[in-house]
Amino acid sequence: MKQRHLSRMLLSEVPGNPPQQLELFALVNLGLVQSLASGILSPAEAVERFYHSDNCLYVQRHLRKREANEIMSRGVQLPDLFECLAAEEARREFYHELETIRALCLKLLGDKRSRGLADRAVA
Repeated sequence: MKQRHLSRMLLSEVPGNPPQQLELFALVNLGLVQSLASGILSPAEAVERFYHSDNCLYVQRHLRKREANEIMSRGVQLPDLFECLAAEEARREFYHELETIRALCLKLLGDKRSRGLADRAVA
């Protein structure tokens, strides 16, 4: 049987200042949400690749945005839904969590876009 090798993404290795890293963080998470929703990536694989403790700590210490912390918290708990809940309820909660993560990502991107527009108006 062929086994996939999952590469682990480390936010600490992403170049750029915190606002640039935050934008990339939101965009990567939107891709993860799509991959999870389509079944390309399992919740356990998402934790192994991205929602792991190194990235959780990095987000908390360096990005310092409530929405980013919440995204990581929700992402890390996705596999637990299938261990704690009945299958149908777990599936509903899973899609609800993905939608919440997506909305938080869009808020982060919207905040960045709003700041950029305000900076241009001042200039």
